[in-house]
Amino acid sequence: MPWDDVSPDEDPRVLFGLDELAFGTETGLWPITSTDRGEIVFLLSGLNAPSFLIADGEGGWSRYAMRFAEWLYRYLIGEDMTGPNSSAFYLGPVKLQRLPMSAGERPEPWYGPDRGM
Repeated sequence: MPWDDVSPDEDPRVLFGLDELAFGTETGLWPITSTDRGEIVFLLSGLNAPSFLIADGEGGWSRYAMRFAEWLYRYLIGEDMTGPNSSAFYLGPVKLQRLPMSAGERPEPWYGPDRGM
């Protein structure tokens, strides 16, 4: 996607004061997880405090300045953690998936403990 065609209110460089948008570099964005709704969570490296940028899959971006454990906990209890009006709460244990580490492996789903909620 060419960033020159993105309006300033949807450009993460403008929204978050970044000089450029790079991925996987020392001062760039690192994709660390995604959701079953298509959101992608990026670690914004190169800062003193942890910060995450969330791409909602429809051109919207949100930023959260907190540790990942806090972000994940708040996401799992149903707070708006991927943008405005984005809350989602699923009953029961969280489904996780181990990703393949070699060509012969397949994704391996597993479930966390019952959350008692």
